[in-house]
Amino acid sequence: MPNLARNIVLAATRHPHRPALRLGEQVWTYREVCDASARVAAALTADGLRPGDRVGLMLPNGPAFVVLYYGILRAGGVVVPINPLFKAREVAFYLTDSGAGRLFTVEQAMAEAEPAAQATNTHLVRFDPTELTMATGAHEPLEEVCDRDGDATAAIFYTSGTTGHPKGAELTHDNLGRNADVVAGLFDVTERDVVLGCLPLFHIFGQGCAMNTALRQGACLVLVPRFEPAEGLRAVARYRVTVFEGVPTMYAALLAHPEDCDTSSLRLCVSGGASLPVPVLHGFEKRFDCAVLEGFGMSECSPVVSFNHPDRPRKPGSIGTPIEGVEVRVLAPDGTPVPRGETGELAVRGHNVMKGYWKRPEATAEAIPDGWLRTGDLVREDADGYLFIVDRKKDMIIRGGYNIYPREIEEVLYEHPDVLEAAVLGIPHDTLGEDVAAAVVLRAGARQRPDSLRQFVKDRVAPYKYPRHILYLEALPKGPSGKILKRHISFPR
Repeated sequence: MPNLARNIVLAATRHPHRPALRLGEQVWTYREVCDASARVAAALTADGLRPGDRVGLMLPNGPAFVVLYYGILRAGGVVVPINPLFKAREVAFYLTDSGAGRLFTVEQAMAEAEPAAQATNTHLVRFDPTELTMATGAHEPLEEVCDRDGDATAAIFYTSGTTGHPKGAELTHDNLGRNADVVAGLFDVTERDVVLGCLPLFHIFGQGCAMNTALRQGACLVLVPRFEPAEGLRAVARYRVTVFEGVPTMYAALLAHPEDCDTSSLRLCVSGGASLPVPVLHGFEKRFDCAVLEGFGMSECSPVVSFNHPDRPRKPGSIGTPIEGVEVRVLAPDGTPVPRGETGELAVRGHNVMKGYWKRPEATAEAIPDGWLRTGDLVREDADGYLFIVDRKKDMIIRGGYNIYPREIEEVLYEHPDVLEAAVLGIPHDTLGEDVAAAVVLRAGARQRPDSLRQFVKDRVAPYKYPRHILYLEALPKGPSGKILKRHISFPR
């Protein structure tokens, strides 16, 4: 069953009348979603879409995203997810680089999407994100699903592009299908579950772990266009959500929110996208009485690599052990494995590793030189085989010859009762090369002087590690998935 779109067909066959999607008070069954995706496929095919053609999908969370996504795949196309908040220049790059001939978007994004489409000669289609149907004319549903090989590209996910232009990770039908299958087994997702989709579906975490996994199993996916802690808690209570998936900033926001809702339906919470601070993990589990499983993934890995498993001991601060069918190594700079307990770069091999970077063979060869994908993340493996993220390889601070991992300092900052969010990074220093700086968001009503918070950290780490510079902000800059964007934090000179 290589074509990923067959998942929605099988789910509709098994559970035609079960709710597939919820948005507010609106509900769509599996039969309705499947039928709408078949009409999309029919319209695209009649419009000349050929297998392998790329289609841009620039929509917020809503039933339209789901229907278009599976409709494109059903017709044999390749999905190119695009953040609906992007500016025209960013959209134009995605369209040009991927060679997308069509772009689906929404009214709110037209001001940026339209000039990008005009500049790249891309056919633009405006779509209501809350609707299942499109202007299909007299087209009947295309019942057949286009045959695609397992190694055929299903989606192109562009990396965040912290340096230079983003690169498009080609994920195949096998990549995405197998990862969804393994994740469903890992989290024991069944048709009885209700999954809260706060994560943006154009991001690999929300698309792979929430949408593809839930709809493969016949579960109900509750769509939230934009995450707010109050609305998130109310959605859990209203829809009796059983599985919540989020990034660390969401957990910190939920923990800090004063409103109490009935969250007793939760049986599992999942954290990924960045390291979950241990104090946030413990605080969340204590308040909401629900276990949080922390794991690791990335766009190039479809996305999941490792997780704390529900049937094994959990280790706070760890990203767990590899999922089924995936192998990992911890490597020194020369590519040789380091002894357990020592820090090295995480390398991954398995069904989840991307086909390569779209039209970038040199970058692909650099990232996967020997069949093992170099993730750029520094980790250590303990005696039980559990992995711990130390930091991003490129985020490591070198101060006067000493290696400093921001994650360690952030953990200490999160231990302070007044700190809501923190990000540690290196800033230039004339003699030391780099110095340690921290951007901090305080809890409501808290008042801190830089010297007192600095002393708090200084008392808990080696003298060369504590932040000499502390910047207090109202909020930290975040990407579409809620991940903190350190490169957007500027410290005064």
